[in-house]
Amino acid sequence: MIQLTKAEEDIMKILWQLKRANVKAILEQLPEPKPAYNTVSTIVRILENKGVVDYKKEGKGHIYFPILKQQDYSNQSINKLVDNYFQGSFKSMVSFFMKKNDISLSELESVLKDINKTE
Repeated sequence: MIQLTKAEEDIMKILWQLKRANVKAILEQLPEPKPAYNTVSTIVRILENKGVVDYKKEGKGHIYFPILKQQDYSNQSINKLVDNYFQGSFKSMVSFFMKKNDISLSELESVLKDINKTE
């Protein structure tokens, strides 16, 4: 299971959106106050060492691209959430969010219809 920090996730979100980018392009997408160029470069190299990002040399620089698919990371993160906080029960998780977010029965039925469409 791949563990990413919040900063690493922020960079990955940008790479998933852009598909390919150098450090400067990634930095431009980050909100203010922007971190230093070297900070972003270091995070990208950490992601490369974790095996979730790769690069191609282009001129004097590198163009980075994600290896880890966003859907795979999302699935892994949800499964970790369910395992760690809901004893592995998706039913418990859904029940928790229904109670905490005051979801109506009609909203739940709508969600179920969407789920059934994808099956």
